Amino acid sequence: MTRFASLFMFVALSCAGHPLDRSALPQPERAPLADIDARPAADDPASPLAADGKTVVLSGTPELPRALRERMNQYLNTRSATLESLSEDGARVVVTTRFGETAQAHLVERPGGARTQLTFDEEPVGQVTLAKDGKSLLFMSDVGGNEQYQLRRLELATGRSTLLTDGKSRHGAYVVSHDGGRVAYTSNARNGRDMDVWLGDGRTRESGSLFLERAGHWFPVEFSRDGKKLLLGEYVSINDSRLYLLDTESKVVTRLTPEAPAASYRAAALHPAGNRLYVSTDREGEFVELFEVTLGAEPKWRPLSRGIPWNVEEMKLSPDGRTLAYVTNEEGYGVLHLLDTATGKSRKAAGIPPGVVRGIRFAGRAGVLGFTLEGARENGDAFTLDVVSGKVSRYTTSEVGGLDPKSFAEPTLIRYPSFDGRKIPSFYYRPKSAGPHPVVIWIHGGPEAQSRPVFSPLIQYLASESQMAVLVPNVRGSDGYGKSYLLLDNGKLREDSVKDIGALLDWVAKQPELDAGRAAVVGGSYGGYMVLASLIHYGARLRAGVDVVGISNFVTFLENTQEYRRDLRRAEYGDERDPDMRKHLTAISPTTRAHEIKSALFVAHGANDPRVPLSETDQIVEAVRKNGQNVWYMVAKNEGHGFRRKENRDLFNLLTVSFLEQHLK
Repeated sequence: MTRFASLFMFVALSCAGHPLDRSALPQPERAPLADIDARPAADDPASPLAADGKTVVLSGTPELPRALRERMNQYLNTRSATLESLSEDGARVVVTTRFGETAQAHLVERPGGARTQLTFDEEPVGQVTLAKDGKSLLFMSDVGGNEQYQLRRLELATGRSTLLTDGKSRHGAYVVSHDGGRVAYTSNARNGRDMDVWLGDGRTRESGSLFLERAGHWFPVEFSRDGKKLLLGEYVSINDSRLYLLDTESKVVTRLTPEAPAASYRAAALHPAGNRLYVSTDREGEFVELFEVTLGAEPKWRPLSRGIPWNVEEMKLSPDGRTLAYVTNEEGYGVLHLLDTATGKSRKAAGIPPGVVRGIRFAGRAGVLGFTLEGARENGDAFTLDVVSGKVSRYTTSEVGGLDPKSFAEPTLIRYPSFDGRKIPSFYYRPKSAGPHPVVIWIHGGPEAQSRPVFSPLIQYLASESQMAVLVPNVRGSDGYGKSYLLLDNGKLREDSVKDIGALLDWVAKQPELDAGRAAVVGGSYGGYMVLASLIHYGARLRAGVDVVGISNFVTFLENTQEYRRDLRRAEYGDERDPDMRKHLTAISPTTRAHEIKSALFVAHGANDPRVPLSETDQIVEAVRKNGQNVWYMVAKNEGHGFRRKENRDLFNLLTVSFLEQHLK
């Protein structure tokens, strides 16, 4: 099986600056806001930097009424499950889900069966792999959100785990050989910057060693069936990635993708015979499509999904090589397809409800495909599909706090015109009561990410209980709409994406069911920058903004983000070392025009954030408060780029609802 799709998203999104996947910890696929649900704390002294020893620092925030927590209690107690691994025969699955404070690994023996907890770490765990003999697990975790991920092995019989990495460096997602005897992973242990390829046996720390030293961001994709070859990826930017084949005996590296033109290669799988490769790439068009590549001196590329005008975002090849499962991103929905590799014919998988299919993977010795399915009104759960019989089995049914999912808002997809005539897509969550309704504009991070119709208890609360309309746009620069759209905000085009928010406010003003005089913006990471920029450019039309782990100054952000990701972010935002670009980045940074922010502001951050340092939040708080503006401030000392612990998510959600209701209702 291949993990290139998930590995690509891990590299791309950890470099982009926001967690996008809600599944595994090292493959964060959820924006910091999408499910941001600490402990209730009294107000701290005014200084946001106060070292008071508390887990959560609050400043400028009011005391939260007990009635608000009672109103939100059911929404705060929703949960989801993410499929992580299958047993060799496909009968059992391992999922991550949260019953305490953090997500842990659980075993589910049969569809609808009980979830038996396997890991009991204080920190969230992710990328969990069940060994072929079913007796152990591999998993990854970090400390306090610092993203210095470590690989561990857990013996299920004893419950004891073994650290397989150095305990201090950053380690990327791993792949296991088909016989289970070798593990390849990526690590910056050599110099703290470059991500090299390491190999070990997955049993002892001593077995792990630096195998391939390379500059930049390299990562393993999958082993060949005989274990003699290792498919590798190199990530340069979201528009430029490469594939290589490493001979594990001679260490000879062969490039598989052409040097020109630069293209994005997002998923790959080696055929068991070793003479073919399946790849998803945008090398020949706007969208990422599926290709079969016959390897040789002159590789032959055959398109397989040209009739589908959407990105192929994931793929997995069955153990026998006969079925290629892949997921297309169609207007944000994830659609599962099955392709017969002998005939090249493809069909949509039947019996799967509309939603977002993600994290697909085959069992090791069976034609059983596992995946996670979620929707705007359905929290994520684990499913399997028998590719021969077509039987779909649901392994988990996660709780929604006793609420009725049918009462949740189902978004509609709208397109509104922007300043250049371009139509911008947005999901629209409508309250069921009569308007006019206050409006919350929810902006994703990345910026090379995409808002999708997935379950968010906070969005559902705002739409269903607070009776606020929530608009979730995919402004220019978002993924999923072609590579030209993806490039529309790069470098000096940065503020064109902010103009898309102004155009959305224009659209809001024309809707009789919406109250344009009561509008707010919410966003995380790069979306936090968008919030601040929107308050500067459109402050007269915005009453409030919520900025989570946001960028407030592009120059200081680029200078202070972790070294391993600095050049990757320069490819998107521009190089601050160039005097002309530095001048531009300074001019568009919110700290430069902080005196223009007159709207109410709430900022939140994790103290251990390696992507957007806490200093980005502290400097905008200081600048805005200098102008006499009140700012709500929250910092969780045991978090990083977003909030993964339930107590912190709960507090953030409570404060956000209180803040928005105070200023919009």
